[in-house]
Amino acid sequence: MRKLALGAAFVAAGITFHALPASADKLDDVLARLDKIEKNNAKLAGENAALRSQINKHDAAAVRNATPAKPGMSPAAAAVLATRTPTPPPALVAPEIDANGHGFFEHKKGNPLTFYTPGGEITGYGNIDVSVDDTTKALSGNINNNPVFTGQSEPFPSGNFGWLPAISSNASFLGVRGFQRMPNFPANFVYQLEVGFDVSNTPGAKQSNAALSNSVNGALFNRNTYIGFANPEWGAIKIGKTNTPYANSTGGFNPFSGEIGSMNVIMGNTGGDNRVEFGGRLDHSIWYESPTIGGFQFNALFSPGQNRSDISDNIAAGESDCTGGNDPTSGGLFPNGCEDGAFSNAVSADLSYTRGPFYATVAYERHFKVNRQSDVSGIYGVGAQNQTNFALVNCPVGGAGCFPNAAQLAVYNADVADEDAFKVAALYTFSTKTTVGGIFEMMHRYVSPLIAFQNERTRNGTWLFFTQELSPVDSFSGGWAHAFKAQGDPGQHNTPFGTTPIPGSTGTDCGNGCGLFAMDNDNEADMLTANYKHKFGSNLTWYTAVAMTINGPSAHFDLGAGGHGVTTDCHSAWGATGGTNSDPHCWVGPTLAGVSTGLQWRF
Repeated sequence: MRKLALGAAFVAAGITFHALPASADKLDDVLARLDKIEKNNAKLAGENAALRSQINKHDAAAVRNATPAKPGMSPAAAAVLATRTPTPPPALVAPEIDANGHGFFEHKKGNPLTFYTPGGEITGYGNIDVSVDDTTKALSGNINNNPVFTGQSEPFPSGNFGWLPAISSNASFLGVRGFQRMPNFPANFVYQLEVGFDVSNTPGAKQSNAALSNSVNGALFNRNTYIGFANPEWGAIKIGKTNTPYANSTGGFNPFSGEIGSMNVIMGNTGGDNRVEFGGRLDHSIWYESPTIGGFQFNALFSPGQNRSDISDNIAAGESDCTGGNDPTSGGLFPNGCEDGAFSNAVSADLSYTRGPFYATVAYERHFKVNRQSDVSGIYGVGAQNQTNFALVNCPVGGAGCFPNAAQLAVYNADVADEDAFKVAALYTFSTKTTVGGIFEMMHRYVSPLIAFQNERTRNGTWLFFTQELSPVDSFSGGWAHAFKAQGDPGQHNTPFGTTPIPGSTGTDCGNGCGLFAMDNDNEADMLTANYKHKFGSNLTWYTAVAMTINGPSAHFDLGAGGHGVTTDCHSAWGATGGTNSDPHCWVGPTLAGVSTGLQWRF
């Protein structure tokens, strides 16, 4: 057909030629070449169409990503923007994908603050809590006055013991936690970094008119921080610093955590003031967390004392404060020494059982070689250590700055002993959305009978609470803590006279320790607390709390221990400079009260 068409074209054009044998072959060759050219043209047309489609898509993305001309922009500037070559869209750049199919810092669906890392995950979390408070140290107005052992002479507390408004930042913190899978290893690497911070005041060394701490709030990372390995079958082992198992075992029993009416005002608090001896955080620790098996779960912790002194009166290696959070100056001794509650090694453990709405636990914690020799120095009025050898234990009896007689020195040497705490607790949540729970706690200081007369650290305590959910966003809670009478009393404050002779109090050389002691004093206390909470969402909560601590004639428990930023204690304003120059008088027996309202944002 192609030949006939070509021939007809030549005839129509008036062109004639004589056919030669070779002319047909040449014509076939020409036609074959034309076929090849047509096929190549069709192929190029298809490739050009695909390329044009890709270019059109890229140009459309360029238009979407191009910087738009702003109103009032000159035509020249708009032309520059129009011709600016945009960055290729992200879809054209291949992301790094790990073995699990996730890119680095790819967001994990379902959790707004969890992101994938190569072979693992990382999650951010935090708590911001600020309140407005109004508290008083003397609701009843009756404060017992007997400043015998302190040498104080004021007939009433110095400064304002009445109502005092304050703004408080309470247990606020930020942190990240995560894990990394370990190839050819049966556990994940786990980690947590947590820092506490203040919202309403400037972070720094913690100082009041009663104490000074060298620990800086807001330093990286001053709260629960660790690294370790975890496996869902055998549990986890971690190393760092953390709240002890003894503290964590009853965390769910405290709907007032961080508030003025926290159960830690009395529970775990052996002597009063703002210290919580059992239920806090321990540095340089290693611990094990078991998996839950049949509802049971077990945790155990060991913290080395890192103290070269046999009586725990040195600052632990690597620490800024004495063990237990006490400042070296808090005992009022010279030179500074850790003689107001510092200890060496510590162990803590708990065993819990959970079944549906029921939870029960037993927990134990022990501190070894707890040094409280400053209590004895305060009893006998020995306020300064020997200026030559800097150790009361080496002072010659009757020497300058030393104990007047051997009996008093023996009491001083005996005031280094182990302390422990044991508790049982249970709670239950009813179908009415009412949760009730209780704790019974026993605390002991294992001193010799020689010094039992001043042992305020051996006592029992109880805590009862309830929480009623009023609606999905509203709840009401109430609690009552009771501190039973202790075995003895240091008698250093305005405590009434007792009937117990002070060891070494005979003769004319007994110093300030002459006379009778206060062993039979009533140092019981009760704390009543309640709060109302309203949730504005899943993270933001408004709360209002009221609390009252009713101290016995010789007790000095506070309001605020356990996480509240502004505490209310027994001390007057006298000697308000803190640290080495502080000697505030603790007025025992007052009734403390307060009201607090605040916002808490957890994420």
